[in-house]
Amino acid sequence: MIKLSKAEEQVMLYLWKLKQAFMKDLIDCYDDPKPAMTTVATLLKRMTDKGCVGYNAEGKARTYFPMIKEEDYVSKRVGGIVERFFGDSASQFASFFTRSSDMTKEELEALKRVIEKEIEKK
Repeated sequence: MIKLSKAEEQVMLYLWKLKQAFMKDLIDCYDDPKPAMTTVATLLKRMTDKGCVGYNAEGKARTYFPMIKEEDYVSKRVGGIVERFFGDSASQFASFFTRSSDMTKEELEALKRVIEKEIEKK
């Protein structure tokens, strides 16, 4: 699995949202104070080297785009957490998550409906 730093994950979140972007578009996504262009350029270079970001050259500019799907990345990240911290048990993870988060009754009911739908599919 591709390992991304927190800063790289932030860039990926913006790229997944935008689908493709010039570096300026990515910088515009950040709250103030915005990172330096050189910082974002370094992140994009590392991410390109890792194979998770691609680009098309348009003159001197580049249009960047994600090479990995958000769902695949998140699934592997969550799966790694479940494996490391919860003995690869999704039910232990779900139990911990529902007890330790501040989920409202409505959110818990919505989660219950999602689980019931998945049970019906199987």
